[in-house]
Amino acid sequence: MDSSFPDYYAFLNVAQTATADEIRMAYKKESLRTHPDRLVNATPEEKKAATERFQAVADAYYVLSDPIRRKEYDGLYSTRTRRTQQPDNDASSSFFSSFANMFGSGTPGATPPERPDAQGVFADVFDELLRPEVERHAPWWSWTGTVCGAGLGFIVANVPGLMVGAYAGNRLGAIRDAKGKSVASVFSELGGDQKAQILRALAAKVLGSAL
Repeated sequence: MDSSFPDYYAFLNVAQTATADEIRMAYKKESLRTHPDRLVNATPEEKKAATERFQAVADAYYVLSDPIRRKEYDGLYSTRTRRTQQPDNDASSSFFSSFANMFGSGTPGATPPERPDAQGVFADVFDELLRPEVERHAPWWSWTGTVCGAGLGFIVANVPGLMVGAYAGNRLGAIRDAKGKSVASVFSELGGDQKAQILRALAAKVLGSAL
């Protein structure tokens, strides 16, 4: 495939025939795998590379999760010369600069979309991933969330999981006091180490390992 054109199916590691549910699950996995906030001790270069990959994964989900955008993308995808290659972050950036105006082109007066905000795309599935815990803890005070979270963490990852789960449960339980805030907005206010712990705990649950 032309190096200037991104293979969004490769970014999400799914087949071109993947269903909407498969694409959403693939995005959950890849966004947790590539989220730059997991890299607490990374060098600036490593952080930059992770941020670019995280953005490209969000681009892929933005395009493939919408039936109309996916159909328009597939039309271009089928005309490209096929060749095996790794997903190219720069190609995704170039794609939105060159081809994004095709989205909604059939609608008179439609404004071409801007490149999606990676954190905004992630916030949607992040809320979904943690909703069961929020719904479980929301009626309780923060200390109750701490106890419940610790128990869940211990089940997922023994003692380290207990510590992470206790902290995460405490923060999620505190959402009761942060009325009107989404889980993602509460998460965004945490420190770097705290974000990394929660993301690693989620990765362990979704991916099967702490990576």
